[in-house]
Amino acid sequence: MQSLTLHYDNSIGFQAPLLCVWYPGGGGFEAEPVSSDQFGPVFKVDVERPSFSFKFRDRHGAWEPTGLDREFIPYGRISGPGILDEVWCKADKPFIYPITPRHVEGESAADLLGRLRFNDASYIPGTGGFSGLGATQLEDGRILFGLYHPNAARVFVRGNFNNWQRPGADKEEKSKFIELNLYRGYFGVPNTWLAITDKAKPGDEYEFCVFGGVPPDDRNRLMRDCKDPYARQLGADFARNNSVIVNPSYQWADSNWKTPEMSDLIIYELSVFGFTEGDYDIPQEIRGKFRGVTERIRRGYFNDLGVTALSIMPLGEVPSMQGPKSMGYDPSLHFTVERDFGGPNDLRELVNEAHNHGLAVIFDMVFNHTSNDFNPLWQMIPEHPREITRNEGGLYFNGQSDWGNRLDTWKSDVQNMLIDCCKAYIKEYHADGFRFDATQHDRWMSAEFLHRNAWELRGYKPDILLIAENLPNQSDLNLNGYDGYAQWSDFFHDKVKSLLREGVYDNQDLNNTANLGDIFYFCKPQFASHTNNVVNYVESHDETSPAFEVGTNPSLGNGAAKDRKSRLGLFATMTALGQPMLYMGGEFNPERDRMVVRFDWPRDLNSHGFFQWAKRVIRLRRRYPGLKIHGFNPAEEGKFSWILGPWMGGERGGGQKVVGWRAQPNGAPNDALAVLLNFENHDVSVDLDLGMPGSWVKLADIENVNDIAPEGTNSTGDPATIRSADGRFAGFNLPSSSAFIYKWESPAV
Repeated sequence: MQSLTLHYDNSIGFQAPLLCVWYPGGGGFEAEPVSSDQFGPVFKVDVERPSFSFKFRDRHGAWEPTGLDREFIPYGRISGPGILDEVWCKADKPFIYPITPRHVEGESAADLLGRLRFNDASYIPGTGGFSGLGATQLEDGRILFGLYHPNAARVFVRGNFNNWQRPGADKEEKSKFIELNLYRGYFGVPNTWLAITDKAKPGDEYEFCVFGGVPPDDRNRLMRDCKDPYARQLGADFARNNSVIVNPSYQWADSNWKTPEMSDLIIYELSVFGFTEGDYDIPQEIRGKFRGVTERIRRGYFNDLGVTALSIMPLGEVPSMQGPKSMGYDPSLHFTVERDFGGPNDLRELVNEAHNHGLAVIFDMVFNHTSNDFNPLWQMIPEHPREITRNEGGLYFNGQSDWGNRLDTWKSDVQNMLIDCCKAYIKEYHADGFRFDATQHDRWMSAEFLHRNAWELRGYKPDILLIAENLPNQSDLNLNGYDGYAQWSDFFHDKVKSLLREGVYDNQDLNNTANLGDIFYFCKPQFASHTNNVVNYVESHDETSPAFEVGTNPSLGNGAAKDRKSRLGLFATMTALGQPMLYMGGEFNPERDRMVVRFDWPRDLNSHGFFQWAKRVIRLRRRYPGLKIHGFNPAEEGKFSWILGPWMGGERGGGQKVVGWRAQPNGAPNDALAVLLNFENHDVSVDLDLGMPGSWVKLADIENVNDIAPEGTNSTGDPATIRSADGRFAGFNLPSSSAFIYKWESPAV
C-alpha cells in the first residue's frame, strides 16, 4: 500500500472533478479531492500496486480528452530523501510532474523580447514568432537564455557561472539557482522558457535542466540535463559536451560583397577536413581546419582555379572522428560548429576572406536526420510518456532514415528551429546560401517545409542561393523556376558517368544516345524549368571520380584512357547549361572511390598537366557569357541552337553519341561560341553550321586550352582556326572522346 498525493490544475474546468484509478489487469477506484490549493484540486489516495493508470473526469460525466491517460511508475528518488509520493498533473498534458509546474507569465515571449536591446551581431530567433532561444548576449552584457519545451514543469540553467547549481545537485546552493520563466510562445501557448542573468558571459559553459516531461535520468529522477539545441559551440570536454555562450561580434570587412547570381556560379564542393589534410604546402597545425581553407583562399588558389563559390560540406557537430571517410553527414546539433574544425570566429574568418576574394560561400545543411550515436535532441521533448517507454525520439523525430533518426520536418516547431538555423548562419556567418542534403519529400523531408524554408529565407535574404540534393529531381522544387531550388542533376551525372566508362553505371545502361541532348540542355524535359534549377557534376562526395569509374571497365583501365575520359567529363560539366560543380581535388584527376574526402595535393602545381588544363577550361566558363547561358528556354530566345546531335541528320551526328551547339548569348558577334563533344570511342566526321561567316578560334579541346588576350595568346593566326565564308564547315573530325570550344573572332575569311 502506498499513499499518494495528486495535484490537478483542472484548467479544463470540471465542476466536480474526480480521480479515476485503474490497475493493470483490472480493478480500480474513483476518489474526490480532499482539498485545493493555488494549483487546483488535491487528491490523497492509497494505491495497492506500484504501477497504475489514472485520469480525471467530471462527476457529471465528461472525461478528459483521449490521449491523457497517465501511467504512474515509481521512479524512486526525485531529489533528496523520500519516495515519489506527490505529483502534479496538468489537464492538457499526459505527463506526471515531480514538482509544481511553473505558472505562465502574463506577457508573451514576444512582448518581453520586444523590450530588450540585443548585441547587433546576434541572430535573435524569430521564425514562427519571436522566441529568443539559445544563449544571446544583450547590449548591456547580460545573457538571455531561452529553451523551447512545451511539456516541462520547470526549467533551470546552470554553468560554470553558478557552480553548476540546480535542484538535485549533490550539494544544493539554492541562492545560485537560475530558473527560467514560462511564456506563451509558438502557437500562442506556453512553451517558451526565458531568463536573463548578469552572472554569465561569452565563453562560459552551460546546460539546461528540465524537470518533468522528460525521461528519468540515471538516478531515476524525472529530470534531464539538456544541451542547448541553439548552441553555437560545444566545450572542449568531449565527455561533458557542454554548450558554450558565443559572442558573434566580428570585424567583418566584406561590406562591398554581393552574393552572385546563380548563373555565375562555378561551385567547388569541399570538406573542411579533407581539403587541406593532405596538403603539404599548408602548416601542419592548421591542416584539416577552417584556418587551412582560409590560407588557401588567402593565397589565391580558388581565384587561380577560376571557381566562384565554395560549397562547404556539413559544419555541424558530429560524433565521428575526422578521417579519410568522415564527411560530416551524421550531425548532432545543427547550430553548433564542429570543434575539430576550429571555433566560430575561424569560420567567420574563412567567409570574410572568401568574400574578399570574390567567392560565395554555401553551407551544407543536413536536415533530414541526426546521428544515432550522440543525439542530444533524442527524447529531449517527448510528446507523450509512451514515447519514453517505447524509446521513441519525441518531438524532433519521426521514424528512421537510411542514415539515422529522421527529423520530423512535418512539424511547424521543428521547421522553426531549422529555418532559424539557416538565418543564424546568414546573420552571424554571412552565408550566401545553403545546400540541403537528401530532400526527397516522399521519404526524407516534408515538401511543405522545403517550400516554407525557401519562402522564409528569401524573405530574410532575397539573393539567397538554395541548392537541394533531391535524387528523383522532383520538379515542384523549381517553384517559379528562377527563384526555386537548384538541384544536383542526377540525370546529368549518371548519364555522363555511363558514357565515360562505356557501359553500365550503377545498374543503369545509359551508354547510348537516349536523352543525350537533354542533359546538356539543363534537363528541361526531365525536371527543370529554368537553368537556375540545375547543378551539373561528374563527381561529388557521394560519387566516384571519373578516373576511378573509367578504371572499373577493364578495357579502359590504363592511364591514358583515365586521363582523357576525365578531361571529357570535366569539359562536359563546364559547358552544359546549368551550374557546374567540381568536387575538391577533381582538378588533379584523382582515382578516388565514393565517400572519400582525403586526397594528396601535387607537390608542384605548375608542372601538373591535368591541373593546368582544368583551370584554363574552368576560367573559360567564368569569362564567357556563351558558356553560362541562362533562362527558361534559351533556344526559344535565340541564345542557343543545336548543330550536332544523334537526332539530327547523318552528317550532323545522326545516330552517334555526339552533341554540339551554338551559343549567342546577347547578339554580340564576339560572344558567339560553338561547343562540340564526342562520347564515342571512335572518330566521327561531321558537317558544322556555325551560323556566322568568319574566323572561329579554337579556345579549347581535350588536350589544350589557349584563350585570347589578355588570358592567353590565341588569335585568328592559330592554325586550328576555322575559316568559313558562309558559316559552314564540312568534314570536321571529332576524335574519339573529344570536345572543343570555338569562338567567333573576326569576319575576315
